[in-house]
Amino acid sequence: MEQKWPQQLWLVRHGQSAGNVARDAAEAGKQFLIDIADRDVDVPLSELGQRQAQAMSDWFDALGPDNRPTVVLYSPYVRARATAKAVLDRLDRDQLTAVAADERLREKEFGILDRLTPLGIHDKYPELAEQRAHVGKFYFRPPGGESWCDVILRLRSVIDTITREYRGERVLIVGHQVIVNCFRYLLERLDEDAILAIDRAGDVPNCGITEYRFDPHAGKNGKLKLVQANFVAPLEQTGTPVTHEADQPAAPKS
Repeated sequence: MEQKWPQQLWLVRHGQSAGNVARDAAEAGKQFLIDIADRDVDVPLSELGQRQAQAMSDWFDALGPDNRPTVVLYSPYVRARATAKAVLDRLDRDQLTAVAADERLREKEFGILDRLTPLGIHDKYPELAEQRAHVGKFYFRPPGGESWCDVILRLRSVIDTITREYRGERVLIVGHQVIVNCFRYLLERLDEDAILAIDRAGDVPNCGITEYRFDPHAGKNGKLKLVQANFVAPLEQTGTPVTHEADQPAAPKS
């Protein structure tokens, strides 16, 4: 039977963003609102985030022409687009099958909780903070926003696209923390408890690489198998600081 999966798949979270920095400052100062004027889609990389993206792109470049990505898909958010561009600048465009921004890879939408810190959520919407604590972050959907399940639903269609159009390719996806985790939920066939345990263990590092390779002997017709998760050696080897900030805005962790 014809292989339906890519030969290789990398999931990458964008480099540190100005939003990550602003969120940390707001929480450290016990503020209710994250002090950033940009729309979430327009939040750029921080200076450190640019360095992280460069270090990661050096690692992809060092893989050589027979092992580098042949397909690059990325969230249209500025911080993810800039991270993807750092890699694309090191690739031979003639060897690329596809390069595309895909809105299905965007950050989870936070609705009325946008730009609020955990303290701000408890202060302005105490009933929502209570509901979220009861329902749990996997299923909780803030008004005007999305739950993890909503993100997973749109990623199911991304997987349909990948298996239809990019069979046997080497695919790089650049997105956000929730995108990496929700892809892991789907590709590793996890349940709510398993993916939330991974989430509680620590935030996805900025420019951390989660890698899968096709195993023809796995399952009935072969499938993608996890090789490494949240790989940050490309940053560590160049002395680039590794950051693990949660994406902003964020409700309190469960």
